Amino acid sequence: MAIRDKLSGNEAVAVAMRQINPDVVAAFPITPSTEVPQYFSSYVADGLVDTEFVAVESEHSAMSACIGAQAAGGRAMTATSSAGLALMWEMLYIAASSRLPMVMSLVTRALSGPINIHNDHSDAMGCRDSGWIQLFGENNQEAYDNFIMALRVGEHKDVQLPVLNCYDGFITSHSVENMELLEDNLVKDFVGEYKPQHYMLNSKQQIAVGPLDLPPHYFEHKRLQAEAMRNAKNVILEVSAEFEKMTGRKYGLFEEYRMEDAEIAMVILGSTAGTAKYVIDELREKGVKAGLIKIRVFRPFPAEELAAALSHCKAIAIMDKADGFNAKGGALFNEIRSAMYDGDARPAIVNYIYGLGGRDVRTNDLEKVYDALAEIVATGVVGDPYRYVGVIDANDVAVQAEAAAARE
Repeated sequence: MAIRDKLSGNEAVAVAMRQINPDVVAAFPITPSTEVPQYFSSYVADGLVDTEFVAVESEHSAMSACIGAQAAGGRAMTATSSAGLALMWEMLYIAASSRLPMVMSLVTRALSGPINIHNDHSDAMGCRDSGWIQLFGENNQEAYDNFIMALRVGEHKDVQLPVLNCYDGFITSHSVENMELLEDNLVKDFVGEYKPQHYMLNSKQQIAVGPLDLPPHYFEHKRLQAEAMRNAKNVILEVSAEFEKMTGRKYGLFEEYRMEDAEIAMVILGSTAGTAKYVIDELREKGVKAGLIKIRVFRPFPAEELAAALSHCKAIAIMDKADGFNAKGGALFNEIRSAMYDGDARPAIVNYIYGLGGRDVRTNDLEKVYDALAEIVATGVVGDPYRYVGVIDANDVAVQAEAAAARE
């Protein structure tokens, strides 16, 4: 029977960790992920788990400790945000290339500079090609559910890759929502025991982890790593189907909201999807055929599936909560536009950068995006595909300055 509770996203993830009872958790505090190890350390202190909790001196050390623990044959976990993830950069690649299926909750937050502690996706986008699987949750329930499923995905024999459980800082991490938790025994049974095939404490088979890899072998190892990421797509679907049988909660590679007959659509990651659903319902009342795709699995990227789901649309807005700084749009935009290239359908596609540094995303901001898509459909004119919504541009600043001077 499901356990109904009211929890923040961070506490929900910490509860999932308690239910799983990992061998090692190594962590260093950074806002807004600090509560995850903080809650979990209280479970350790109260004897609710027998996890070895390692309080390290930096995020680099946290990932290093998790790598050592996982390589030794243990199940390791951690959590971080923003600059903490950036400080792990070198070790992220080592964890993935060493095929160590640890799980890390990434409570997404803007990267410096200037220093900002609020939410956007610049940290997650920065490490998108490091070899980690990336799952995104819209709300507290999804952060909890994704964390539990992440272990089964990463530890699968055909995958053996680390997994990022991404959810939005403060918006999801600190907001309290009604949730359904699983009973402890169900989580333990679903996750199962970690039984690595190769590990350093196996006295019967000596191995080296992280050795020098010269040209005769490096390329082949990277090819195997890439194949594991491809395998992860089917494994995610298999694990999600099993999770649905247990909970009734359905997860796929992405969620389609009112997309059956949608002519204009938005593609988005994370918590803003909830705001978009409200806007879509309002537009549908007015006869506007608007829809939404909320991506759950960003790595491996579901290119073919997304292209098929968007093929019947006339105009699409790709929403990026991180700027690409490449003068050609954000990461999600470029991935989806590339995915559409091989298909017969070529709908108009525009990119919107939004919500940087925690900027509020209001319903009227998203209404403007859908209005712009409707205008593209009506006129056939796309114009500049690289756009911003919710930002105060230079002209607005000048007008406000003149108004303030006039008042004085």
